[in-house]
Amino acid sequence: MAKCPKCGKEAAKPKKTWKMAGRPDKAGKRMQLEIGLYECPSGHVFREVLSKQKI
Repeated sequence: MAKCPKCGKEAAKPKKTWKMAGRPDKAGKRMQLEIGLYECPSGHVFREVLSKQKI
């Protein structure tokens, strides 16, 4: 469950998820991020990182 940054309420399931490549670190390795789009009960929409994995 994700917590809304504006009101602090919990959002149960993401409306949408996707994967993207993050910025490289100092060694040149990139991170694959899984992002979730949530909507809290108050109607605020926000994103949260669900997982990180080196690629």
